[in-house]
Amino acid sequence: MKQNVVTIEYPDDLLLSLKESRVEFEKEAKFLLALKLYELGKISSGKAADIAGLSRLEFLMRLGKYKVSPFQVDLDEILEEAGGG
Repeated sequence: MKQNVVTIEYPDDLLLSLKESRVEFEKEAKFLLALKLYELGKISSGKAADIAGLSRLEFLMRLGKYKVSPFQVDLDEILEEAGGG
C-alpha cells in the first residue's frame, strides 16, 4: 500500500523547550495525530495504532494519559476480537 508523508515545520527551540529530541518529538506528534483522529471517530483504534507505529494494545494503553477512553470501539469489534463474534 502506498504511504503518504506529512511534513510539519517547527523551530529548533521548540525541541529545547520541550526537552525532547527530534525523534522523540516526531514520534509523539504521530501518536497525537492518531489519537485525535481516533478520538473524533474518524479512524479505528487499529488504524490509529498503525499511524502511531504501535501495536493496538500499546495504543489503547496510552489513551488514559490523554484522558481518552479506549471504549470508543463498537461492541461488535470487541466481541470479534474476543472470539465471540
